[in-house]
Amino acid sequence: MKVAAAQITSVLGDIERNIDHHLEFCDRAISNKADLIVFPELSLTGYSVKDLNFMISLELNKTKALDRLKAKSKKISIICGLVEEDENFAIYNSGVYISDGEIKFIHRKIYPPTYGLFEEFRYFSRGKECRAHETKFGKIGLLVCEDMWHMSLPYTVAMDGAQLITGIAVSPTRLAADYGKFKNYDINSEQHRAYARILSCYFVFCNRVGFEDGVNFWGGSEIVDPFGNVIAAAKLFDEDLIYAEINFEEVRRARHQARHFLDEDLDLTIRNLKKIRK
Repeated sequence: MKVAAAQITSVLGDIERNIDHHLEFCDRAISNKADLIVFPELSLTGYSVKDLNFMISLELNKTKALDRLKAKSKKISIICGLVEEDENFAIYNSGVYISDGEIKFIHRKIYPPTYGLFEEFRYFSRGKECRAHETKFGKIGLLVCEDMWHMSLPYTVAMDGAQLITGIAVSPTRLAADYGKFKNYDINSEQHRAYARILSCYFVFCNRVGFEDGVNFWGGSEIVDPFGNVIAAAKLFDEDLIYAEINFEEVRRARHQARHFLDEDLDLTIRNLKKIRK
């Protein structure tokens, strides 16, 4: 398969305009024969939604707002971010996977942060499930931003069978100029490469760009192979569209060359965690 990471900006609260922008990038990716395109966290809504979340949230089994994306997904599978409302009216920061004309699965962000620049937990409920999901390409894991900073979640989806982990993000900075020594990319890339190498899987990181509510978002999206090599990298601070070929034989080769993933004892981990919890 060929995967694309669409590092875009979003317009706060304007779902239709953001869908237009998504479709433009989808068409570009289709013209380059991509099978899957990954957009950033909250790509359909913008990030600083605050109390606006109640107005722009979507109940996914009822809304028609995603119909144009569903139609496009017959030509390319799509991962994007939005504000979701469940049947009890709880609001989530969610990532969705759309393919063959329908929503196949969602992931509700488990760790919405409230520290530093962040105040998500004031507006979003926490997701309670983290699984790998079957797709026509193989098993895929989907995580949302802060979820990637909790090592239990990449570990969980990999142990559940994911050979490709996608992480969608809105990572902000107050940096405005002179970013030659910009460290955010280095720190995040080290993390992605470590996950990919230790779990012997592909890792796709898609972060947004643009300005919103006094902060800007730095981009630096990348695709990492199962040996921990960055095989595609996007620009800093500008919209970009990057591609990489995903060959799951490389996962097989990585796990044969270094057996740390194959030798992982999940039952031992569970037993020890239960002891720690007592």
